[in-house]
Amino acid sequence: MIVNLLDYTLDELAEVTGLSPSFRVKQLYHGIHSGLKVSEISVLPLETRARLEQFAVGVEIQKAFKSADGSEKYLYQLSDGNIIEGVFMPHAYGNTLCVSTQVGCRMGCAFCASGIGGLVRNLTAGEILGQVLAVNRYKGGSKDKREITNIVLMGSGEPLDNYDNVTRFFRLVSSPNGINISLRNISLSTCGITENIYRLADEGYGVTLSVSLHATTDEARQEVMPIAKKYTIAQIIEAVKYYFGKTGRRIIYEYSMIKGKNIDYFDAVRLEQITKGYPSHVNLIMLNPVKEKNLTACTAKDAERFLQRLKDRKVSATIRRSFGNDVGGACGQLRRSHLNDENKAKRVTKPANAKK
Repeated sequence: MIVNLLDYTLDELAEVTGLSPSFRVKQLYHGIHSGLKVSEISVLPLETRARLEQFAVGVEIQKAFKSADGSEKYLYQLSDGNIIEGVFMPHAYGNTLCVSTQVGCRMGCAFCASGIGGLVRNLTAGEILGQVLAVNRYKGGSKDKREITNIVLMGSGEPLDNYDNVTRFFRLVSSPNGINISLRNISLSTCGITENIYRLADEGYGVTLSVSLHATTDEARQEVMPIAKKYTIAQIIEAVKYYFGKTGRRIIYEYSMIKGKNIDYFDAVRLEQITKGYPSHVNLIMLNPVKEKNLTACTAKDAERFLQRLKDRKVSATIRRSFGNDVGGACGQLRRSHLNDENKAKRVTKPANAKK
């Protein structure tokens, strides 16, 4: 793979590129962290820019899709030709970007399109950062003028399955030398790889931890999340309590409401027990159906009834606002649609001399 300049800190950049003096390294660093290509960093001499063209810089927005709700979804192209996706979500408190951490995913969750086709590869720290910098520039920002204020690692991939690159991304994106987004403004969504939850806590990464729960018993969870065969709900609760104890950050549970599966009276009772004794919140999610999966979303009335059952038990819960439903907003949907379109095009394309 081509060396990506965004994988490196300011101090490492001089060694990787052989660039000197130090003010030139700073000019390069400032440019690429403003989302510029090397060729666009006009303060660098032409011969320097030409020499640095051998390196990759971040990712490129291949297509942008605007939703009626104000959000935008992006297809990014990586230097090796792979495609990933992300979502820009405007809020009153700032602009949030949902980023991917892997090309594909190996978790195989029944409600998610990301895992269709399995895991292709992990993203590097610079490729994760590159999504942030590309959209920051696309929205008119730079290194010193952020248009992205919050980040959620909830796109394609399981972040804790790519632990080393994800934590290096945390160090890069929060660096005072770079775009400097605080870890307190970053959320990480995980299926519950407990050993890496402990590791995240012990190494001091105080991001908001969002656990994909989606069921209240191990048996029901195993039906929709294969990873539940390895990690029980009890093990996850023990790990997140440890995380809270180390970081002081409230735990978020993500809970996709599936018709006939996980929103009855007893689910509400069990969620009360799961969330008791430590600061936590349940994000109820209106399921965005994936045509390749066989799950049905509940009605708005059913969702409100379940929310009220939780509130009656003093469980902190809300129905999460959905973004981008009209542009394939759910995890993996846009990339999957793009790959399907490409495969269809290949099937119907014939050589010019093909017989009719």
